[in-house]
Amino acid sequence: MRTDLSSATLTALLLALPFTVRAAPFPDADHAVAKDMHTRMCVECHERRFGGEDGSAIYLRPDRRVTTPSALSQQLTACTTMLNLDLFPEDEHHLAGYLNKLYYKFE
Repeated sequence: MRTDLSSATLTALLLALPFTVRAAPFPDADHAVAKDMHTRMCVECHERRFGGEDGSAIYLRPDRRVTTPSALSQQLTACTTMLNLDLFPEDEHHLAGYLNKLYYKFE
């Protein structure tokens, strides 16, 4: 079965594309839990390696590695592995949502 769209319908659909709703990259992230994990597991190392009074310089530097939500998730997994942190994937998800809200602002 073939359905032809009228040019008016097609134009309306194309005009609506920029206004489509995008899903948040880290839905249901628990920011309160993540803030505590970040303070306990991340800040000291980030302060030592990248400066800033709370280690935030790592997130704010102009040459940062993390430029997409996927890269943020991958970096959290890399830190978890390299530092033998006792984090589950859902913990990394919470941290990603928290860091995104504070620093990255990915949509």
